[in-house]
Amino acid sequence: MHSHEAHAQNISNMVQLLLALPFFIALILYILAVIISNQHKKQWPHFRTICWIIGSACALITLIGPLATLSHIHFDAHMIGHLLLGMLAPLLMTLAAPMTLLLRTLPVNKARVLSRLLKNPYVRFIRHPIIASILNVGGLWLLYTTSLFNLMHEHILLYVFIHLHIFLAGYLFTIAFIYFDPTPHSYSYVFRSLTLVAALAAHAILAKFIYANPPHHVPATEAELGAKIMYYGGDAIEILLVYILFYQWFKSTRNTIHSKAATSSR
Repeated sequence: MHSHEAHAQNISNMVQLLLALPFFIALILYILAVIISNQHKKQWPHFRTICWIIGSACALITLIGPLATLSHIHFDAHMIGHLLLGMLAPLLMTLAAPMTLLLRTLPVNKARVLSRLLKNPYVRFIRHPIIASILNVGGLWLLYTTSLFNLMHEHILLYVFIHLHIFLAGYLFTIAFIYFDPTPHSYSYVFRSLTLVAALAAHAILAKFIYANPPHHVPATEAELGAKIMYYGGDAIEILLVYILFYQWFKSTRNTIHSKAATSSR
């Protein structure tokens, strides 16, 4: 019995390390890129570096350690992990502008290759606000309203895939609405705002649905607490996302007005 439990624990530890490894690597590469970039160009903003470090920490806390272990057992712990991995980490890492840093650091020929990749039709398709919303919020509806949530805890590969999807879909969702990196195919502020409101409404409705209809094998009390965490915690992060989008809109409008005023005065 003890041997079986030890084997299961070893597998769990290996899965946690497997999921955490890309974020460790990304953290190290980002810091190295900052050091290299600062040697040849003006100083990279400390704020962006701090955002990347904290965002990486949010993801790592979710994937390895006590919270990762508790999320297997308690739905409320799982939901805290969802907020950190799928919402807060992507937002902070978007603010860190990793593609801009990479373009600054790479040699010119490789930076041009990366620029062409960013203009790829597939990248344009998945970065479309509606598609990104479906991948992100639609994926959560699929996870919590079907047997997928229980299957995730029974199959290692599915567990790894879903956690990677939660982060990547969250990051894709964030960069579809707020632009800090080069965005070859941008969309209007009106369109992005309306799509964002619809996506956030779908997220809030899902939280209410979970409260009333717990996933299979999740106790009602845990589901209710998890739903509250998703609803109110999600609101806090979403308010920040909306604020950034509207602030960028305000700055864009102000710059346009100033440009027109300067042109007319000539």
